[in-house]
Amino acid sequence: MMDRTIVMIHGMFGGSWCWDNYRRFFTDRGCRCLAPALRHHEADPRDEPHPDLGTTSLLDYADDLEKVIRGLDEKPVVMGHSMGGLIAQILGSRGLARLLVLLTPATPAGILAIDPSVIKSAAVNVCEWGFWKKPIRSTYEATCYSAMHLLPEPERREAFSRFGYESGRALFEMGFWFLDGRQATRIDAAAIAVPVLIVSGAEDRITPSSGHRKLARKYLKMASFMEFPNHAHWIFGEPGWETIASHIHLWLSHNSGG
Repeated sequence: MMDRTIVMIHGMFGGSWCWDNYRRFFTDRGCRCLAPALRHHEADPRDEPHPDLGTTSLLDYADDLEKVIRGLDEKPVVMGHSMGGLIAQILGSRGLARLLVLLTPATPAGILAIDPSVIKSAAVNVCEWGFWKKPIRSTYEATCYSAMHLLPEPERREAFSRFGYESGRALFEMGFWFLDGRQATRIDAAAIAVPVLIVSGAEDRITPSSGHRKLARKYLKMASFMEFPNHAHWIFGEPGWETIASHIHLWLSHNSGG
């Protein structure tokens, strides 16, 4: 495993910087780590969003990453967080991953994981008419509630200062898949033919562990499921993230024969 490539896919509003901890951790253990920014996510968060961001699909993100992966000299581990975890599943269904690691992932079409905390987390964006064709942005209060409530305050402020805009189309495809004519998040479980690790935080409010358990059942023959108490959505940056990374590293080693 130690000489393998990991492609790390960030979630909504994020960028390559989200993976700073994990890149250091896995690079120190002999991995080559790539963390590309998704389409239109390279901008300074203080700038106006790219005019095409609002209508960019999850499938556009996946197509861009497919080109990156096909340019590698080996099939990589594909690791995704939140929305990036859903994109990782799309890539896995295309046969592009050697192993899949999904950290507090968004779930594909067909899995209902709605509870009051999910509704409260998403309300800041979905209550605006036409959000599905506009760039969207979170607020500090909504981000703290939905994703960063276990981070110390200074770290919350620092992380949120780096948050940018996101695609309203992508949010629609995830949250309203039953209305999406393209079925962008529909994934055939049989197409996932590699081991899948699903990492869940017991206190996750926006992608609750109940949905992750359903996801593990979807990929039953291939899935391993780890749920961590005292962790939530920002699982790769919360206090104690090193312990989780160590569990992931061990799982990767066991499933790659190295």
